[in-house]
Amino acid sequence: MFASSLIGCGSSSTDTSATTNSITTEANDTTKKDAATKGAEEIYFLNFKPESADVYNEIVTKYEAESGVKVKVVTAASGTYETTLKSEIAKTDAPTIFQINGPVGYQTWKDYFADLSKTDLYNNLTDKGLAVSEGEGVYGIPYAVEGYGIIYNDEIMQKYFALEDKAVSILSTEEIKNFATLKSVVEDMTKHVKDLGIDGVFANTSLAEGNQWRWQTHLANLPLYYEFSENKDYDTTIAAGLAADEIQFKYEENYKNIFDLYINNSTVAPTLLGAKTVDDSMAEFALGKCAMVQNGNWAWGQISGLEGNVVKEDSIKYLPIYTGVAGEENQGLCIGTENYFAINNEVSPEKQQASIDFLNWLFSSDTGKAFVSNDLKFIAPFTTFSDDQRPSDPLAKQIFAWMENGSITVNWTFAAFPSEEFKNYFGSALLEYAQGSATWDDVVSVVKETWASERAAAK
Repeated sequence: MFASSLIGCGSSSTDTSATTNSITTEANDTTKKDAATKGAEEIYFLNFKPESADVYNEIVTKYEAESGVKVKVVTAASGTYETTLKSEIAKTDAPTIFQINGPVGYQTWKDYFADLSKTDLYNNLTDKGLAVSEGEGVYGIPYAVEGYGIIYNDEIMQKYFALEDKAVSILSTEEIKNFATLKSVVEDMTKHVKDLGIDGVFANTSLAEGNQWRWQTHLANLPLYYEFSENKDYDTTIAAGLAADEIQFKYEENYKNIFDLYINNSTVAPTLLGAKTVDDSMAEFALGKCAMVQNGNWAWGQISGLEGNVVKEDSIKYLPIYTGVAGEENQGLCIGTENYFAINNEVSPEKQQASIDFLNWLFSSDTGKAFVSNDLKFIAPFTTFSDDQRPSDPLAKQIFAWMENGSITVNWTFAAFPSEEFKNYFGSALLEYAQGSATWDDVVSVVKETWASERAAAK
């Protein structure tokens, strides 16, 4: 599922072995060479994105020419990163820069992390809460983020707000700040679908097998994020989730609020959702058959690349997924990552600093930032990027805007879900509920019981 939900971060490589690219361009500038000899002359970056290997080759060639410091890049084959890291980190010439997937990876490799709390890398983050930290220390720096929420077509929304007989007093989607207002707008729009030229307010809630991840993972993130946020014994919601042998599903009514709103104000009847896919859903949005769809910034390719797409770039925007939680007026989008840089504390202080310098250059120099945005195509969560130095697609721009507008980011907590089976049971229960063969209490029971049984099985 997670590969599906992170389309922008997926790998298409079929390589079966690690490739080593050691850049040995000779620096002609003797001043730069003299400066390099005062510290480390070579560092080692273990990369886990095979699709980015060629770009990193170009990056380190440019960096050595500018700094005189050589960067060896080893790229692990798809699906082999943990195995490669375990092998490489035990060597004398160990990686100085490696990557982890977040708090779970931190627990596995925590003996090897240098504290980055005093670095520019950390201080330049747009949202420091995204970093992997423990106590006062910061050990993982996010370098590429993604986000999701309710994508809407503002052209359709403006058409609705221009209706003389609309039932709400607000005049724009930006004024929707909570579930109550969202519900009022959506249900009134449903009464005006013919006036708006749409089949439904929301695209279909895809519940076909293999297509439920937007609901049993992404949507489920919200109630469990709020539940685990109340556990003050842990620094992060993921840590609290990983420690939870059982859950209360305390915010199940809030989940039901938005799920019901989706399926009852959709392009198709709830009973038909078992045959609907994510592709179907995104096609409905792209073709103007609906006004809203829940998905992430990776969906822009699905929208813009569809033949017949009618959604204009300046009309595609985001709303947070409001569910009726107290104080949600300050809630932002669900933003997170499984992409973190770490510095190996087992290498010399000189190599640690040289590694930090390289990453600082990559995310703060004009040359480095151009590679990040144009070639690596990362949504890099750093204040060093101006608007014209960031990815140009409209959903990526929206992610940045929400990260910087002062709203509270809903962190990705689904990394703490106990298993893929837990999510599958959750999705199946949602389908039965939508089709009318199960009650909401049945769904709640499945979620709570399966969390406990899957967590116990994992032990």
